[in-house]
Amino acid sequence: MRNPTRSLQSNIQKIPLFFIIAVFFLLYLTTPSANGDRSSPDTILPDERPVPAEPVYGDAFVVGQIGDARTLVPILASDSPSSYIVALVFNGLLKYDKNVELIGDLAESWTIEDDGLSIVFFLRRNVKWHDGHPFTAKDVEFTYKSIIDPNVPTPYSGDFKMIKTLAVIDDYTVKITYKEPFAPGLTSWGMPIMPKHILEGQDLLTTDFARNPIGTGPYKFKRWKTGERIDLVSNHEYFRHRPYIDRYIYRVIPDTATMFLELKTGGIDEMGLTPLQFTRQTDTAFFKKRFQKFKYPSFGYTFLAYNLKDEKFMDKNVRQALNYAVDKNEIIDGVLLGQGRVCTGQFVPESWAFNKDVKPWPYDPKKAKVMLKESGWQDTDRDGWLDKNGKIFEFTILTNQGNETRRQTAEIMQRRLRDIGVKVNIRILEWSVFLNEFVNKKRFEAIILGWGLGREPDCFDIFHSSKTKEGEFNFISYSNSEIDRLLIEGRRTFDREKRKEIYNRIHEILYTDQPYMFLYIPDSLVAVDSRFQGIEVSPIGIGYNFIDWWVPKARQRYRY
Repeated sequence: MRNPTRSLQSNIQKIPLFFIIAVFFLLYLTTPSANGDRSSPDTILPDERPVPAEPVYGDAFVVGQIGDARTLVPILASDSPSSYIVALVFNGLLKYDKNVELIGDLAESWTIEDDGLSIVFFLRRNVKWHDGHPFTAKDVEFTYKSIIDPNVPTPYSGDFKMIKTLAVIDDYTVKITYKEPFAPGLTSWGMPIMPKHILEGQDLLTTDFARNPIGTGPYKFKRWKTGERIDLVSNHEYFRHRPYIDRYIYRVIPDTATMFLELKTGGIDEMGLTPLQFTRQTDTAFFKKRFQKFKYPSFGYTFLAYNLKDEKFMDKNVRQALNYAVDKNEIIDGVLLGQGRVCTGQFVPESWAFNKDVKPWPYDPKKAKVMLKESGWQDTDRDGWLDKNGKIFEFTILTNQGNETRRQTAEIMQRRLRDIGVKVNIRILEWSVFLNEFVNKKRFEAIILGWGLGREPDCFDIFHSSKTKEGEFNFISYSNSEIDRLLIEGRRTFDREKRKEIYNRIHEILYTDQPYMFLYIPDSLVAVDSRFQGIEVSPIGIGYNFIDWWVPKARQRYRY
């Protein structure tokens, strides 16, 4: 599947990219023709029996996730649940392969012209939308115009506003010319393409398409029961090949303990495990026989974000002091159980943009107290809390329901900040409410969230001062003139070594500036039912080849 650009993570423990994947009673057994029958348990082969060499069609893949999708309009889907579904229903012009190399998706090939200012895409001719309508260059043009429409609040517009012209040469050729050299240009065309013949003239904020999408991807939309499940069925006419797994079912299970019970009892086939589940609850003969476990470095990180419009957090010295006051290794050891690394900024060690010279600051509460005193925060009335101008230093951390790792992280931060006289409250919110009513509308003091990152290091949409409108990714209202300049320079530079210098400097400034308290990079910890064959671990996770996963006939659980 396609690598994402960037997305907010409801459960960053699992990041097999723009896609990762929900008990048997949820398959509506009463109508076999539409929903399927559960096959008898005695048809499942014991795990020690040999597996046939040739893939076969059939079965369903049921995944558990904490949060529900928000919208299935691709250019509005910025959260991880929505992105998982969009990645299966739609295609971009390009995608990443397992070696993190860009290859054609809806585009069969492309050429670079005009000294790098233009890209000519040659589109596949055998692609149809799920309603049978042919895919053409007009759909690419429509998607581009929708993204740059000022009335469409998409967080992805930054890349596409760099385009000078998009010319439709013929039904299967598009020429894109940029205003100036634009290094992330190719990568940005991983953006899912939308159908002009359905969406032209519609308001993308109110269209029924948001809950009943038509794409070109390997799976077709079937149904969506809000807060419970989303059902997809395989696209038998998919241009690569028909997926072997007939159905993909996304189940919303807002609690990881309940989700783990569903996994063990056969209610779901895959989930992202918590560190406790991975290290202590899956090391049994039963689990090893029934499930495959995977662990690999995630391409994302967890952070505490400050609302920089809040007077408490406008002072960089204060943000730096808070960073000294929180022991990240305590969180990694006590919460992640060692399944992660300290984060020092926007780029993870697996990225070519990572600055290895940026070292995490030590845990130093004494230094934190000195720095806060320099900023006017001290305990003048000896009540144990720092105060300034008659107000104590108090704020609330918001995070999402169902993610125990984040809740426990917040509790450790609460305890460590109490040690230096800062009062922290914790509030847990349901994912969609958290994202829609608090993050997007900037109704917060501080939040714990995660970013799932693309392989292209351009982070213009996250940190440039022009990207602070409601619904955009710079929801903390961060503004730094040098960062703004470097972000633009990084987009104009094609030379990898020169770009690395630019992003290394961005990495250094962000860690010094502390618009986020960069916390940790969690390992991806995933369990998948052992009946699924064809899974391969790669630098981009395990989901990239999902259409090639399959289940031997004798071990299939669900009939279509």
